[in-house]
Amino acid sequence: MAVFCSKSESETEAIGAAFARDLPGGTVVAMYGDLGAGKTAFVRGMARGMGLDCRVSSPTFTIVNEYLGKRDLIHFDMYRLSSADELFDIGWEDYLARGAVCAVEWSENVRDAFWGDEIVVRIEKTGENERRITIGEDEKC
Repeated sequence: MAVFCSKSESETEAIGAAFARDLPGGTVVAMYGDLGAGKTAFVRGMARGMGLDCRVSSPTFTIVNEYLGKRDLIHFDMYRLSSADELFDIGWEDYLARGAVCAVEWSENVRDAFWGDEIVVRIEKTGENERRITIGEDEKC
């Protein structure tokens, strides 16, 4: 487990970029954090770290955004879903089979879709612009 302190959105992006630089294809990143915590900023950094030159925005209404390049990043926002069944209905397994890195915001809404090999990223607000970013094992009961 690794813990980082961010004092700005650009620092959150930089942490995301460093994290994703060497992520292998097929990695699932399960993200947790309150509204406005910085999950999308972290994914924006992931895209940059993966060498993608694209505009990254929250897929809250579309559920999925795909960022394609030499390495693909698929960005999910599960805020509007209420169960893992809904995620499977939109083709979760097909997305996984593509071998892209999958970043999943609001993972708590679809926790049953994960098989235990995901990388957990927790982003907590610790101040107006400060964030505590924890990357590592989830404490499952």
